Amino acid sequence: MNEKVGFMGLGIMGSAMAANIARAGYPLLVFNRSPGKTANLIALGAQEAATPKALATASDITFAMVTGPEALEELLWGADGAAEALGPGKTFINMSSVTPRFSEELASRLAPTGTAFIDAPVSGTKKPAQEGTLIILAGGPQETVDRLIPLLQTMGKKVVYCGEVGQGSMMKMAINLLLGSMMEALAEMLNFGKMGGLSMDTVLDVIFSGPLNCGLFQMKAPLIREQDFPASFPLKHMTKDFQFVVDTAYDLGAPVPTAHMMLHLFRLAVGKHWGDLDFAAIWKLLEQLGKPQT
Repeated sequence: MNEKVGFMGLGIMGSAMAANIARAGYPLLVFNRSPGKTANLIALGAQEAATPKALATASDITFAMVTGPEALEELLWGADGAAEALGPGKTFINMSSVTPRFSEELASRLAPTGTAFIDAPVSGTKKPAQEGTLIILAGGPQETVDRLIPLLQTMGKKVVYCGEVGQGSMMKMAINLLLGSMMEALAEMLNFGKMGGLSMDTVLDVIFSGPLNCGLFQMKAPLIREQDFPASFPLKHMTKDFQFVVDTAYDLGAPVPTAHMMLHLFRLAVGKHWGDLDFAAIWKLLEQLGKPQT
């Protein structure tokens, strides 16, 4: 616990994850590109870095949890970027959702610095992040991952070693392919039943009473029932991840027909300006598409 930890990216997920690191007693330095998101962490004992470079200079282990490749590029190689301060004896852990190819490229670019690199995206959204019950999907040298398990477990209930660098990101893409497809299928089924005269409560009663019941449906059905979609996982981020899935599948030659359809539907929903809502708001698109033409 003597290792100094830096955390960059204090959005919906990052702020909660950093808070759990601070509560566990690790010396914590934080940075966010947009100001005004550090007060709660400072109250927990964290300090704020002026730049990514300053954060990485003072930290033994640096985490990044941002929206994707462009944000990572800025944090690492932009003005006063963290990459300038990375070197032997330091570890950089990317927890952002990116493609396996990008993770591999990131590892190659950081290799000359001597920094240990881990890709460790997470399975879980806002509530698990707050509760410290995420599943950490780790890729990289296993001995490095094993050494970091106590720190990673401040944020998650389980650390799954997925393989070499890039395999954590590959697992994240695979999980989100299923997650987004299940969410769309639930919304599609509920809208189908509603248009056929079934009450939503009746449909959900059947789902929750049988083998189709699952935590995701229990969590997201109330949002659809109440027509209120506060973002635990924004729809625009799921759309981005479907693009990553399709891009990765192209590289692999893997058939992902569902992912192509999901990407199309989620893009339509973003085009309706629903990108900042929870990804359960895909319901709104299906409901709109199903209305009779006038």
